[in-house]
Amino acid sequence: MKKALLVLAVALISLSLFAQGGQESASQNGNTVIRNLNIMYVPSREPSEIIMVTEPLKDILTQELATLGYDVQNVNISVGTNYEAVGIALSAGTADIAVGMPANTYILYEDGCDVILTATRDGLTVDSDDPRDWNSNEPIGASTEQAVGYRALIIAGPSAKGQELAAKVNNGEALTWEDLDSANWAVMSSTSSAGYVYPTIWLMNNYDGRTIGDLQHTVQVDSYPSAFARLASGQVDVLCTFADARRDYEEDWTTTFGRTEDIWTETDLIGVTPMIYNDTVCVSKTSRTITPEFVSALQTAFMNLNKTEEGRNIIAIYSHTGYLPATSADYDNERVAQEIMRNSGI
Repeated sequence: MKKALLVLAVALISLSLFAQGGQESASQNGNTVIRNLNIMYVPSREPSEIIMVTEPLKDILTQELATLGYDVQNVNISVGTNYEAVGIALSAGTADIAVGMPANTYILYEDGCDVILTATRDGLTVDSDDPRDWNSNEPIGASTEQAVGYRALIIAGPSAKGQELAAKVNNGEALTWEDLDSANWAVMSSTSSAGYVYPTIWLMNNYDGRTIGDLQHTVQVDSYPSAFARLASGQVDVLCTFADARRDYEEDWTTTFGRTEDIWTETDLIGVTPMIYNDTVCVSKTSRTITPEFVSALQTAFMNLNKTEEGRNIIAIYSHTGYLPATSADYDNERVAQEIMRNSGI
């Protein structure tokens, strides 16, 4: 009997140790214990710099999550060798969280991960689908409001055709396809979100599925300065660019590009694309650490990072100013963008 009881006791102890080793969390003193939380950053900066700047995140997250019901014993921070490696790590469950993953990478690996937060950056004083709202509130300035993304803009320049298109928009008249097709356009490469892909989505949404490729007069430029130089000289009538580009090239407009009037006087918007969402914070679908309850705690902890100077310094590594909750549906336009690029053979 004693021998049987001893065997049973050993078996129970072994089973208990096996169960504890296989679980990512266990209950202790009212909080759930997370043994290891593996956070991976995308390598959009020098990896050694990311590791150095984000080192304080370990203590900040540990303290913040403790107040939310989770005792994290170890926070491991690493940097992926490339964006794809981060997506693969999430899919495999070797990374629990990925920070800074761009929208297109998230879409590529969404079978293995969920988006929980969108990074915010400083917004602009105007954020509207209607180009007249932008045109009537120029010059556009910076805003302290957190923005989860940015717009791509279709800007008409000082040429006769550019002014003709802008006048129609400002008078409340709808531009026809013929109007747009008669203009000379400057676009970026077909992989550029603001300079090509999202303007294509705008055209598709408003002109029966037509794309930039259907326009008769387009020139692909190698940089935004080149695009604005062509707009200023009248070589092109319209360009596609990111929302605060005119702020970036405001000084160049009357110096390098040789105009006498300021950029706000000589340019107007004729189109505003859907939102291009910022970088994401994603969690693994296969990690045993990630549960719906823990996701909620992680969202709160990351959103609280911008409330302290130390936290703001950490998230500034990617020019983030904060984080806001995100859903998969927020990135539907990015799915369309990926389809456009696939159809372009990219």
